[in-house]
Amino acid sequence: MKEKRQRAILDIIANQNIETQEQLLVELKRRAFRCTQATISRDMKELQLIKELAPSGSYRYTVSVHQNRRDFNDRLRNVFREGVTSVDLAQNIIVLKTMPGLANAAAAALDGMEIEEMVGSLAGDDTALLIMRTVQAAEQFCSDLRMMLK
Repeated sequence: MKEKRQRAILDIIANQNIETQEQLLVELKRRAFRCTQATISRDMKELQLIKELAPSGSYRYTVSVHQNRRDFNDRLRNVFREGVTSVDLAQNIIVLKTMPGLANAAAAALDGMEIEEMVGSLAGDDTALLIMRTVQAAEQFCSDLRMMLK
């Protein structure tokens, strides 16, 4: 029930300018969800909803940018668990070895995270190169990636 309600909340805020929790509660009741304002408040916190200024000048609820980053982090962990076989370092370049065909997925997931210290990536079939701004940034990120593999 919670998952269905949260999907409904996301659908409602994507298609309507919802300014208050009370408006959201009314819309959920129209969709046959029985819940309280406290329940909606918890759902909004879990979904990382924030208020933003709408083009009309009023405020509305929307999904936080941080939610998208969390989705990328989850996707990256899945790609790593499934296909990255090793991570190595050469100066400011990180070399990812993957199962055949998965290097592009790993590089795309990392690119989508908009990592400030990463200049870009280049991927083949089973190898991806991550170009970092500095040797120190490469060392730190390589260490983070190795932790993900454990």
